[in-house]
Amino acid sequence: MLPQDLALERLNALIDRVAERQRLDFGQLESESKADGSLITACDRWSDATLVAGLAEIFPGDGVLSEEGNQSVPASSAYWVVDPLDGTTNFAAGIPFWAISIARFEQGVPVLAVLDVPPLRQRLVAIRGQGAWRNGKPIAQPSARNQVAGCASLCSRSIKVLQKLPQRRFPGKIRLLGVASLNLVSVAMGQTVAALEATPKIWDLAAAWLFLSELGCPLRWLLRDPALLEPGANLTSTDYPVLAARNEATLARFLPWGEALVAPDCALEGFVQEPEPPLP
Repeated sequence: MLPQDLALERLNALIDRVAERQRLDFGQLESESKADGSLITACDRWSDATLVAGLAEIFPGDGVLSEEGNQSVPASSAYWVVDPLDGTTNFAAGIPFWAISIARFEQGVPVLAVLDVPPLRQRLVAIRGQGAWRNGKPIAQPSARNQVAGCASLCSRSIKVLQKLPQRRFPGKIRLLGVASLNLVSVAMGQTVAALEATPKIWDLAAAWLFLSELGCPLRWLLRDPALLEPGANLTSTDYPVLAARNEATLARFLPWGEALVAPDCALEGFVQEPEPPLP
């Protein structure tokens, strides 16, 4: 095994290579639909293969779970979870906002995460117990910063909660970024006060999970907890609906929409409108 500093240097070089190829391919490729209706391009496949091969070389013995490759939980004590191009719809549509998401897991939880945003040339890094950085500069906890805009991030599938609770005013200005990992990380970055994701897969949330944890942002897993992953489990069709918020008070404020997202429609009949408290 390489010394940690050298391994991380090689990991950064690997991500640099993939990010540069994605910038070159942006707007040049056609997409196709996968079985689940999501899009994929040749750049997705190349990025996945390159990252998986590079991780195997830099960190021999670590397994890899990736969106476009092996989607089963590796049996190795440490393994990587990779989304080579999160936001393919944006990428394919010519919208310059997508991410490379990589996280190393030990004992079932992420301990190192990298989120690279190639079109913005931003690299976010989080290390368990040490904090998080953007382009080498420490990121402060969002609870320590004043957030007056009150933006909340929804994914395209979670926006249906607005219909499920028609008598209640949604407590935020809605933003749909089209990139699950960055939707969630926007809370940790202080860009939004909350984020609700309806159908994220483990590769969508692996890196963002650590950023939120390191920056003091509470999470509510709405159906199942990804910390309970079992070696060998195939996660191809497993969703982890989640609500993230800047602090506990904000989490409580948005929780009715999180619960409505996963509740049967009949459970919402007879709902009584309640007054909204001020945004924390």
